[in-house]
Amino acid sequence: MKKALLTCAAAAVVAASSWSVQAEGLAGKKVLFIDSYHAGYGWSDGITKGFEEVVGASGAELKIHRMDTKRNASEDYVKNAAQEAKALIEEFKPDVVIAADDNASKFLIKPFYRDADLPFVFAGVNWDATVYEFPYKNVTGMVEVSPAQELVEQLSVYAKGDKVGFLGLDILTSRKEVENYKKVLGIESDNVFAKDFEDWKKQFLALQDRVDMMIIDIDHGLFADHKAEMAEFVQANTKKPTGTVYESMADYALISFAKLASEQGEWAANTAVEILSGANPADIEIAKNEKGKLIVNAKLASAAGIEVSFDMVEAADKVIE
Repeated sequence: MKKALLTCAAAAVVAASSWSVQAEGLAGKKVLFIDSYHAGYGWSDGITKGFEEVVGASGAELKIHRMDTKRNASEDYVKNAAQEAKALIEEFKPDVVIAADDNASKFLIKPFYRDADLPFVFAGVNWDATVYEFPYKNVTGMVEVSPAQELVEQLSVYAKGDKVGFLGLDILTSRKEVENYKKVLGIESDNVFAKDFEDWKKQFLALQDRVDMMIIDIDHGLFADHKAEMAEFVQANTKKPTGTVYESMADYALISFAKLASEQGEWAANTAVEILSGANPADIEIAKNEKGKLIVNAKLASAAGIEVSFDMVEAADKVIE
């Protein structure tokens, strides 16, 4: 596993190098990054980190705009945020737009820029881009799929049965995630959706009594004020193997097989540079994320009395001790 991850990383370096050659002469070009969410949310920060270096090295001018629709999820707010993003596009006049996560695709690209002259590169669209009828002639991107199947395989080694639980938040994104676990990956699970942090703790305890292993969904940055309490709580109360597919949740789960936001950002940036260098978005196939990062929480394993194998520790990209 570790060898495969290193191979992916090496391939990314080669790809970035090849695009940097093509990037010569892009001074004067403009790239606008529209984030559906907000700075400080781990996933958004990871995508931003992934593309900033690539776009910066290209010589193109970069502008970042946050729609902030994670903390403000009402449809009226999201529609207004999309209108603001549209106004910025008209003012800034970018040569290409990178749009991160579903709300930018649903409320901005699809209603206003379908088959337009302005090229878009999306990132972080969950599971299936055809829900927005992508691709268009001016749109390509990278779909975000979850390595939940690989995670369950890892957790099964330490579980006493095969019952899977899922703990998420009571929001559309978490429900969409678990629906695709079943539809796409065939994972049957006992699902609970917490309304707030106190409810999350309550559901964490209750779910462990019904399942053999548990997948912990991302907190979407909404529990940022409870990080220390959350870590102490799982240390004291984890009885069954727990896992997550988000690096930002690694402190709260035994095993993390994490998809990388930076992969989405790097791919989007390299694709934007390719378009700025003359490529047609219609000729660039929609991609899916392929990289993963294995994290073992040895501190939590010790507290829960779970003995993680030496082979897994050796294969891990990171061990939390």
